[in-house]
Amino acid sequence: MSPAEAPRRGARASAPSLLLEGLLSTKEVLIACGAGGVGKTTTTAALAAGAALRAPVRVLVITVDPARRLADALGLDGLGDEARPVPAAAFGATRPKGELFAAMLDTKQSWDALVTRHAPSREVAGQILANPFYVNLTQRFARSHEYIAMERLYELYAEGRYDLIVVDTPPALGALDFVDAPEKMAEFFSSRLLRWLTAPARSRLVGLASRPFTQLADRILGSQLLEELAVFFNLFQSMYPGFVARAHAVSALLREPQTTFMVVTSPEPVPVREARAFVGALAERRLHLGLVVANKALPAAFAARGALRTAEALQGDAAPLAERISRALPGSFPDGERLARVLAEVGAGFCNFAQVATREQQLIDELAAEAEQVVRVPHLMRDVTDLGGLLEIAEHLFD
Repeated sequence: MSPAEAPRRGARASAPSLLLEGLLSTKEVLIACGAGGVGKTTTTAALAAGAALRAPVRVLVITVDPARRLADALGLDGLGDEARPVPAAAFGATRPKGELFAAMLDTKQSWDALVTRHAPSREVAGQILANPFYVNLTQRFARSHEYIAMERLYELYAEGRYDLIVVDTPPALGALDFVDAPEKMAEFFSSRLLRWLTAPARSRLVGLASRPFTQLADRILGSQLLEELAVFFNLFQSMYPGFVARAHAVSALLREPQTTFMVVTSPEPVPVREARAFVGALAERRLHLGLVVANKALPAAFAARGALRTAEALQGDAAPLAERISRALPGSFPDGERLARVLAEVGAGFCNFAQVATREQQLIDELAAEAEQVVRVPHLMRDVTDLGGLLEIAEHLFD
């Protein structure tokens, strides 16, 4: 099934004036990218929760990051491959207009389901699932995890049960592996190595030209591993046409108008450099970047010129203000010199924060020059460990 053939969704709410709500009202898949440690998983879950809170839509958030922070924040113990609903009561006094679901990718379970679904018979499926190379493929093979994540995303999309699917990808460059995995997997299944492995044994081993390669492969890999490879890929051969076509369909979904990407960063030099690399990589692949989130930023008030001038004045000479405070509150501050020192320290501290906030704003402005939308989320005073904390972040995302 191609993306164009996937079941049509129900009518979406008309695009409101707010930027993020307007973006999400036209999208069905949002994929989050970002470096590790910038709050990507939390931001992804907050966006999904905020979307379900504000619109009458069914929203699924799914993570392919092995960490279990998403389940903890949503209050769902044992989150796995099957989507689970987040109870409406978990949203507190304000009941959501829509529904929120969550899932966490189980690589082995998803691969097994893929084989069972596409194998020509139960017997062939059972032989593939029991093959030792298949077991290693689903656990250790390069791009196996990233590919099956995309396969699972496409499956969920094609089911048509959700109006919006929000995907949390692995951190850093793993997100680009996630994006590239379908085409890379299709290339691998069409490679010369695969043709050699799936050729009849006699055609591989007969002939002087092939013997040196076979003997070298036997020494490096071992004859038993070669036999396991040959058996596995011969079994898998019956699935090649549909498998490769599905990989291309998955890749095409990423470029459809209903799909967009979100890059999450923090306003620090290294994460911003990585974010700009993500932005550039998405542009090279002609993938739509709908949003950049500058997470854990200092409040913009620190960079306000009026407040900064006051802080600089306090840092330079706080005695006049200390004297005015003492006169206004007689007896409250008998030690005027100590009060002046405290005010000077407050001014110095504000100036330090203002310097950091100014540098952060410069970094955010750099991103704003390359992205369609940039949303600033301030650093919260507490760790986000529940749905209430996610909704607090969502307020900033959607404001």
